[in-house]
Amino acid sequence: MKPTGGRVGIITAGTSDVPVAAEAALVCREMGCDVFRAHDVGVAGLHRLFEPLRVLLREAQVDVIIVAAGMDGALPSVVAGLVDVPVIGLPTSVGYGFGGGGIGALTSMLQTCAPGLAVVNIDNGVGAGVMAGLIANRVAAARRQGSGR
Repeated sequence: MKPTGGRVGIITAGTSDVPVAAEAALVCREMGCDVFRAHDVGVAGLHRLFEPLRVLLREAQVDVIIVAAGMDGALPSVVAGLVDVPVIGLPTSVGYGFGGGGIGALTSMLQTCAPGLAVVNIDNGVGAGVMAGLIANRVAAARRQGSGR
């Protein structure tokens, strides 16, 4: 597909979330979006999140952000509380113990009180990518229309 002007940010909490996030990125690119990624910025080291968010919001000016996280799945809620663009929570099956297999991450994301967060199913990189691509492409179309192009 030709480039649409849609811009999608993808953040992973840990490096083990990267394969599912890569699936989402592939779908977004196939939908004509530019994809900007930041990996391993989880809440265990919250300070790692600030620079990637600055780059995504100020420099890349993304239209939507996908946040992939396993374990406790807290990062999408944190990101949604800090940004003014839609956030798509992508729970991954990474993790162990009571919430293993992505159940803990999914339930945490579903029960968030952070506004602007939508959640797809566990390891559903395709679904997250399609949703992000649809949002970003609509925003890009509105940008073009507003600029008279």
